[in-house]
Amino acid sequence: MSKTGNKTANRARGRSGSGTSTDRLGRLLALVPYVINRDTVALDQAAAAFGVTEKQLIDDLNLLWCVELRAPDPYCPIDLSYEGGEITVTEAESIARPLRLKVDEAGALLVALRMLAGVPGLQDRDALSRVIAKLESAAGAAAQVAGKVAVEVDAGGDTLALLRDAIARRRRVHLAYYVPARDENTERDVDPMRLLVVEGNTYLEGWCRRAEGVRLFRTDRISALQVLDVAAEVPDDAEPIDVDAGLFRPSPQDVAVTLELTPQGRWVADYYPCESVTELGEGRLRIVLRTPDTRWVRGLALRLGDQGRITAPAELAAAVRDDAARALALYESAPPEPASPGPARAAAYDEPRGGR
Repeated sequence: MSKTGNKTANRARGRSGSGTSTDRLGRLLALVPYVINRDTVALDQAAAAFGVTEKQLIDDLNLLWCVELRAPDPYCPIDLSYEGGEITVTEAESIARPLRLKVDEAGALLVALRMLAGVPGLQDRDALSRVIAKLESAAGAAAQVAGKVAVEVDAGGDTLALLRDAIARRRRVHLAYYVPARDENTERDVDPMRLLVVEGNTYLEGWCRRAEGVRLFRTDRISALQVLDVAAEVPDDAEPIDVDAGLFRPSPQDVAVTLELTPQGRWVADYYPCESVTELGEGRLRIVLRTPDTRWVRGLALRLGDQGRITAPAELAAAVRDDAARALALYESAPPEPASPGPARAAAYDEPRGGR
């Protein structure tokens, strides 16, 4: 995509401040046809239509400038200009070509739509069913592939019903919530913002009065829920979490933990979000991860055994050594095991394995 006018001013400087990256993607997909259908659109008019500021719209336009379509001949440039406060788009014939999904793309879309259809209390379920039926008809072989994938959303109907009611009436909720990282049951008041499904799990997003920040709560970890007769008060500057960037949101205040892993312990780098990963040779890795609570890291280090060790911070490494020493002392002080079975019983126990 090429752009006339000032190509250097107002370059996009990261993510737009309006909504999540999913919101922005939808806006970008709609922006070009919106302008094409009107020939020329004023910046302020387009910004109002999409519910963003003019600066955010300019950021979007600068991002569109970086896009090129590689088909059919071999590039399809779209000429874009917003000089003088007027947006114009030319050479955009390729945007009218029908969207063609590959088998894996259509299959993934069908699986996602079926998962969405399984969420209890969903509005406009009939419309979603019609979309799924039309896509299945058009997808052909892809629909057969998607039909082999069964998706279940463990939503917790009663909990979801209460949360939807709280969101609709803008009421605060009191949660009893289990935090697995600390193996702890907590209680907190939350001002609900929205419900969303990520990776098959349903989450409540809300302003946590205890943490004084936006947090995500898995609904299957809510053990008790009460809708309070108190109005929800979400701060004006509270922004939704961009779940496309991952559910883990490290903070600068989190503890940076450095681990060195053997080839057998490399799975840790794939399983946990890492700030950095460094190859040390011979299959070994050094990783740095951040956490607000180091108790689960101590448990991880003990589970790794000789497959990895914590090298920083030093006080955490010392705490793990103390944990290991206490565990070893308990093992050594345990009462002796019962005597092994006699020869006849031992032979009976070994009999199923005797044919190997």
